[in-house]
Amino acid sequence: MKNDEPTVGRRVLLRTAVFLGVAAASGLLSGGETGAPGPGTARGGLPGTPGAPGGAAGAGAGAAGPGGGAAGAGGAPAMSLQGPPRTAYRLQPMTSEAPARQAAAKPAVRTRPILELPAGTTPAHAMTLTFDDGPDPRYTPVILDILARHGVRAMFFVCGEMATEHRDLLRRMVAEGHVIGNHTWTHPHLPKLSRPALASEIGRTSDVVHEAVGEAPVWFRAPYGEWNRATFEIGAELGMEPLAWTVDTLDWKEPGTPAIVSRALKGAAPGVIVLSHDAGGNRSQTVQALGEYLPQLIGRGYRMTLPTLPPR
Repeated sequence: MKNDEPTVGRRVLLRTAVFLGVAAASGLLSGGETGAPGPGTARGGLPGTPGAPGGAAGAGAGAAGPGGGAAGAGGAPAMSLQGPPRTAYRLQPMTSEAPARQAAAKPAVRTRPILELPAGTTPAHAMTLTFDDGPDPRYTPVILDILARHGVRAMFFVCGEMATEHRDLLRRMVAEGHVIGNHTWTHPHLPKLSRPALASEIGRTSDVVHEAVGEAPVWFRAPYGEWNRATFEIGAELGMEPLAWTVDTLDWKEPGTPAIVSRALKGAAPGVIVLSHDAGGNRSQTVQALGEYLPQLIGRGYRMTLPTLPPR
């Protein structure tokens, strides 16, 4: 038994050492949560937290632990990693106090398109020039050059299948102060389409214009001047007003440059909207005619302007 005493004593000492080691380790871990900050963590709470500018500790503030928790004054227990303060700080929406965003007002559903500029909202002797079916790289740039030469702005009712291939021309139109309108995707007879097909024809074109210039069209024109209730409804749902025309130059028939010039000059009057085309066929006559009748209209005192959106 005497030979066993040293062994028993050593076992007691080893167990005591292990116990003390565990206790010491537990104390260190506890002290890390409530005492000294962990590596890379500033004292006084999360950086930028109210009450701790720059991450410095204020008077009586506790020390942040490795997980961002802090002990209160007098050694109060630290907050857990999932405690309310961290959750509130990290997850609280930044826009919780912001007012709700209001949707833009949609135009009323009309039963007929706008045919002329409303009296009293435009300058005297004001007219509007419009061009349909483009843009076409053969004719649209030349038309834009003529308009720029005379300081005139116009409206271009584009077809989506043309616009998606020539977005650079859309951007030029907007950059030079012109207005882009929606003329459907493929220029179909709208009354013959189902409502889903009609919505696709109009909606896709608005999407292409929006992607190219950052804004969707606010004017719509039905191909061939064929309108029906569904057309008016879908156009209004997409935020567009229906615009027709007063004077048709019939340039799409390619009647010859003199005939186009004559129709434009004879139809000139305050408030009229002139229809021409910059695509859909050979439009060289349209280009030549514009170069002739535009300076004559300006010389007669007419001012080419853009329509004003009706109140919504």
